Amino acid sequence: VAAPMAGKVVSVLVNEGDEVQAGQGLLVVEAMKMENELRAPQAGTVRNLAAAVGGAVRSGAVVCTVS
Repeated sequence: VAAPMAGKVVSVLVNEGDEVQAGQGLLVVEAMKMENELRAPQAGTVRNLAAAVGGAVRSGAVVCTVS
């Protein structure tokens, strides 16, 4: 899952190893005073979580892997 725009991570809703369903919220990124919830594209397990609350993300940066 890649960040659609640069911003700051305000909430992480899952942990590595969690089972998630397609469309489930993974984390919330704030950009330009708007919060964007990034959702799982498919059901699976969170394999890599490369974002932490308060951290900055670049546009297009992979913040989570679900497989």
